[in-house]
Amino acid sequence: MAETAQAPGGQFTDIWQTRGWQAWFLWPLSLLYGALVRLRKALFGLGWLRSERLPVPVLVVGNVVAGGAGKTPVVMAIVQHLQQRGIHVGVISRGYGRRSQACLEVLPGSAVDDVGDEPALIQRRTQTPVFVAARRVQAARALLARHPKTQIIVSDDGLQHLRLQRDLEIGVFDDRGVGNGFLLPAGPLREPWPRPLDLMLHTGQQPAFAGFRARRSLARQAVRVDGNPVALADLGAEKPLLAVAAIARPDAFFAMLRAQGLVLAKTVALPDHDDFSGWSSHADGACTVLCTEKDAVKLWQKEPGALAVPLDFEPEPAFWTAFDQRVKPLLPASYH
Repeated sequence: MAETAQAPGGQFTDIWQTRGWQAWFLWPLSLLYGALVRLRKALFGLGWLRSERLPVPVLVVGNVVAGGAGKTPVVMAIVQHLQQRGIHVGVISRGYGRRSQACLEVLPGSAVDDVGDEPALIQRRTQTPVFVAARRVQAARALLARHPKTQIIVSDDGLQHLRLQRDLEIGVFDDRGVGNGFLLPAGPLREPWPRPLDLMLHTGQQPAFAGFRARRSLARQAVRVDGNPVALADLGAEKPLLAVAAIARPDAFFAMLRAQGLVLAKTVALPDHDDFSGWSSHADGACTVLCTEKDAVKLWQKEPGALAVPLDFEPEPAFWTAFDQRVKPLLPASYH
C-alpha cells in the first residue's frame, strides 16, 4: 500500500507533544509570544483596544491549541441543537484559507475558494445563515442586517478574537489536550493555559483532563455529489479505494475508514485546507476516491465521482444539559 503524508506542520505537531530539546530551543520565542498575548488582552481590558457587543447573544466555539480538534462538527451539532428548539441561528467565521477578504454570505452556489471550506460545509449541512469576513464583527453585522430574525450567533473559532464580546465560550479538545503546555511556537497553545471556559468538550477517546465527551464515528454511508448515499460496506469489491484528506489530522480519517473494514489501496494526506489545485483527477474510474465532507466541497469540482464520508458526531447527554442551562437565560422564554 502506497502512503503519501505531506502535511506541513507535522514536525511541529510532534515537537508540541513533549518537552524535548526542540521545544526548549523554541521556548524563548514562546515567552515573547506570551508577553504579546498578555499585553493585547490587557489593552482590551483597559479599553485602549475596543471590543464590541452585538444585540444578540454570541456563542464562541474554538480551540486553545493550534491544529484541528473537531471544532466544525461541534459547531454544526450546536446549530442543529438550537434549530430543533425553534431558535433562529446564524454562524460567523473568518473562513480560513479563502482567497477573498470580503465580507460574504455563504450560499449554496458560493465558490469555496471565496468563502472557505468549513463555512461552506456548515451551510450545506445546517442550512443556517453563514457569513464570513476577516473581522468577525463585520460578518455578524452583515448577518443580522440580512437575517434580522437571528436570535443567537455562533462563532466558528474566535476564542482569541477579543474584538467580539461573547456570552458563552466552548473549548474543543482532542486526545492531545494542551500538548506540552508551552505557548507557540514551542508548544501548541494559542494563549496561556489554564484559562476560563464555560464548557469543555473532548472529541477524542482518551481526554487529557476533565470535561464533557463526544462520540465520533464515520457514517455507514458515503454521499455522492448529487446527495445520493452509497453504503460503505459495498465499496472496495470492484475497484481499489483511494482515500484523500486535507484536514489537520488526516491519519485519523484513514484509521476510521479502516475501522469500518475498508481496505485502502492508497492514502493521500494533504495540508489542512488544501485547495486541491495539484490534484490529478481519477475520472477514468480506475479507483474509488473517498474524502471527508469538508474536503468534498472543494474536491467535487475536480473529482465529481468522489464519495464524501460524513462524520457522525454526538456529545454526551450531560453536555447538552449543561449547554441548555447556560443558553436558556440568554434566549426567549420559549427555549426548551
